[in-house]
Amino acid sequence: MATIKPFRGYRPPKDIAKDVSALPYDVMNSEEAAEMAKGKEYSLLHITRAEIDLPEGTDIHSEAVYNKAVENYNKFKANKWLVQDEQPHYYIYAQTMDGRTQYGIVGAAAAQDYFDGIIKKHELTRPDKEEDRMVLTRYLNANIEPVFFSYKAVPEIDAIVEKVVNNNEPIYDFTAEDGFGHHFWVVEDEKDNRQLERLFAEKVPYTYVADGHHRTAAAARIMQEKKAQNPNHTGQEAYNYFMAVHFPDNQLKIIDYNRVVKDLNGLTKEEFLERISRSFDIQKIGPENYKPQKLHEFSMYLDGDWYKLTAKPGTYNDNDPIDQLDVSVLSKHILEPVLDIKDLRTSKRIDFVGGIRGLKALEDKVNSGDYAVAFALYPVSMKQLINIADTGNIMPPKTTWFEPKLRSGLVIHDLT
Repeated sequence: MATIKPFRGYRPPKDIAKDVSALPYDVMNSEEAAEMAKGKEYSLLHITRAEIDLPEGTDIHSEAVYNKAVENYNKFKANKWLVQDEQPHYYIYAQTMDGRTQYGIVGAAAAQDYFDGIIKKHELTRPDKEEDRMVLTRYLNANIEPVFFSYKAVPEIDAIVEKVVNNNEPIYDFTAEDGFGHHFWVVEDEKDNRQLERLFAEKVPYTYVADGHHRTAAAARIMQEKKAQNPNHTGQEAYNYFMAVHFPDNQLKIIDYNRVVKDLNGLTKEEFLERISRSFDIQKIGPENYKPQKLHEFSMYLDGDWYKLTAKPGTYNDNDPIDQLDVSVLSKHILEPVLDIKDLRTSKRIDFVGGIRGLKALEDKVNSGDYAVAFALYPVSMKQLINIADTGNIMPPKTTWFEPKLRSGLVIHDLT
């Protein structure tokens, strides 16, 4: 069963919480981070992207950047821009997008659960990206940014969250520059905190990494590293845990993750359409874009027109958790055999566009002349994600896109 504990979080005062909060480090480059933090001395980007406070062109993996992050973290604490709670708490972090709100519980997840298979993953990780997050954690001795987890909904947990939310005003409540609402409560009642810890231990057999596989793996490896360095290790030290926001699966919605390809692999438009017609029924929709409405239905933008593609029987196996995925169907019947794109991780001829940007973004990329064809996919469901994780399978690259992104800086888990 899952071990998730309350912790003494470092949090910003209410009046600057919006300014401290920032998008995750990995959704922007250095130039974008610098622009986002321009004129905002409270922005957490001064810690998570500390290169913005160093000369332009500084290597983002250099010791100077990590040292600057430490300097800025200490400055935030010294200036009381981050203040530690006196008692351990769980926290409730809710996000609102398009009129829909999802409620997550912020807690300290046990790193050992990652090695024991209690925390389940659905993506592969790269050692270099793990190491980068490990280095920052070593320098800061803190989990600065939360990981996005899910779990199979538990009515008793939902009831506690509902009680806290309905009976208390949020500590933080703001709309970010992206238009998404962010709401944050501290679970003050000691009884509620004890009850949540018990319910996770008794009712939640597994948690699932939704977004943040590299940060999760890095946190688990940090635990091993610190354990080996501590001859008096007890298992209760803060480094045995890392910060995660746990959302019930029935509140989450995965957004489509679409593809654009630079060329047709030497084929004419007519030849390309003939090749893919062997595996798909093709219906020309016209200039108006078309969003897939169900599994095994795709839309394609080619030469100024949108097409509806419906996978023919025999092109997928709904009894296989990986083969049933539309990303697998597209790769197996178009990207690999027709367009000669065999490795999504390394091919320079394909790019990926999160569905949050809309289908117009696909049109624009093709109309620019930089890409020849775009494909929009029906989004993966949480049921599919959990099934893949439960069966020990790994999703193909760039399969899931979650929105809204968790804001960093609303609470921090210090490892000291």
